[in-house]
Amino acid sequence: MSAFDFVRYCRTQITISRRAFGPPEDPRAGTRLLGILAHLRKELIEVEQAPQDPIEWADLIILAIDGAWRQGITPEVLVTALDVKQRVNCARRWPDWRTASPSDPIEHDRSGEGRPV
Repeated sequence: MSAFDFVRYCRTQITISRRAFGPPEDPRAGTRLLGILAHLRKELIEVEQAPQDPIEWADLIILAIDGAWRQGITPEVLVTALDVKQRVNCARRWPDWRTASPSDPIEHDRSGEGRPV
């Protein structure tokens, strides 16, 4: 199996989105930020209703890609940001997941970040 080319995937998704929803430089389409955020909220409900459906999770990812490029974020910058964020998360201290409620978010330990907790 060959490696998945996420940048190529994003470029194809941009082409589809531009054709279906308009280019961000056209004032009739714009960045569609509020519409994309509303659509993400709708899709989150669908994930709650069918949490094991990979297509519902894919909808969230596709909308995130659409939102990012419409804000001027290139696929290359997005991939770099994903890598950087993963490295940041790997370096963080996390509480023992066994002590956290499965219904609440697990936040990293902010005590060493120099800002109020």
